Amino acid sequence: MEKQKVIIMGAAGRDFHNFNLFFRQNSEYEVVAFTATQIPGIDDKMYPSELSGDLYPNGIPIKPEDDLEKLIAENNVDTCILAYSDLAYNTVMRLSARVNAAGANFMLMGHRDTMVKSTKPVIAVCASRTGCGKSQTTRYIVELLRDMGKQCVAIRHPMPYGDLAKQAVQRFADYSDLDKHDCTIEEREEYEPHIDRGSIVYAGVDYEAILREAEKEADVILWDGGNNDMSFIKPDLMITVVDPHRPGDEISYYPGEVNVLISDIVIINKVETAYPEDIEEVRANVREINPNAIIIDAASPVSVSDPDAIKGKTVLVVEDGPTVTHGGMGYGAGYIAATKFGAGEIVDPHPYAVGSLIGTFEKYDHLEDVLPAMGYGDKQVKDLEETINNTPCDVVVTGTPIDISRVLKVNKPLFRVGYDLQVIGKPDLKSQLEKFLQ
Repeated sequence: MEKQKVIIMGAAGRDFHNFNLFFRQNSEYEVVAFTATQIPGIDDKMYPSELSGDLYPNGIPIKPEDDLEKLIAENNVDTCILAYSDLAYNTVMRLSARVNAAGANFMLMGHRDTMVKSTKPVIAVCASRTGCGKSQTTRYIVELLRDMGKQCVAIRHPMPYGDLAKQAVQRFADYSDLDKHDCTIEEREEYEPHIDRGSIVYAGVDYEAILREAEKEADVILWDGGNNDMSFIKPDLMITVVDPHRPGDEISYYPGEVNVLISDIVIINKVETAYPEDIEEVRANVREINPNAIIIDAASPVSVSDPDAIKGKTVLVVEDGPTVTHGGMGYGAGYIAATKFGAGEIVDPHPYAVGSLIGTFEKYDHLEDVLPAMGYGDKQVKDLEETINNTPCDVVVTGTPIDISRVLKVNKPLFRVGYDLQVIGKPDLKSQLEKFLQ
């Protein structure tokens, strides 16, 4: 029987995982290419032969998604598989229209074929959108489990933007590991908060191998989801975080709605800063599509070390990059903190942007008074540093999960915003975790 020819459409994460788990040893299919978007510089590389398996001794090319129709025609492709996340439904169907118009089938893979089964109990934390508050939720859960005497090891959604073969299995236990693996700002934002609390986190490319390593030192595995992707590890307890600042997104984004549908617990986060009517809209949507889910309310209040240093000052706000770019938010924790603590003026960074950040502002034209902390590579980090230092202001307020002064040299006072999860009322996460462990 002739092999089915496949293109996997991705963004350096779910695409590689689906290949490793379903296609790598499957002789019924031939994956002729990955296509890439969202991540600068990932296209026109190769998925290495070291990770591709015996069926792909030369590796697999990674091509720009803009070349999709050309690749379908040149390779007589049968099926294109969408394998990235945080997409509005109309975006998903526009991609389907392109694929179908080129003559190929369009496919979305379900969790049955794309989740690895663990030998240890697994808690998965996912979301309806990028920037809902998964990071503080996972930190909160780690601390609860630690108080219950459990060793929790986190497995983080992939961000493999460098040498993929070297990044197959990565373990992070201290700051030296971040340097060892040449982590980008985006990677540091997800790993540092775990390290700060003495936790171990694994990530990389080959999640079957990653899971087996993590199991060796864990009582409980915690899946720390990225974007609004589904878990790569089959959960025994599924938790999804939703955002009332973006009401309706929990039922109109892929695969965020999938996460809500399969969740045991849904956390409505940021209730302290959202409009009551938006909170109730989100609550009603969750109840309608998953009436069996336990709904928990939570806040993520912001703090800074010296609020008086912000009051009345001219402030540049730097936000978590993914949240305000493909996450679609116009602001984040940095902007909320700057306004809460009485900034006299928030500077528009557009006139001072250099290099790749000019293109970022053009692509994400909803951004106004915030600077996204883009740092997928050395050039973007340098552009970010120069843009910050170019901008006339008294202080910089940064809502990124990391201390960016570790990777940038900033020529003005910088204040990092803290935010931790606070569960409000009943039901609460602690009691649900106790039931789960029993």
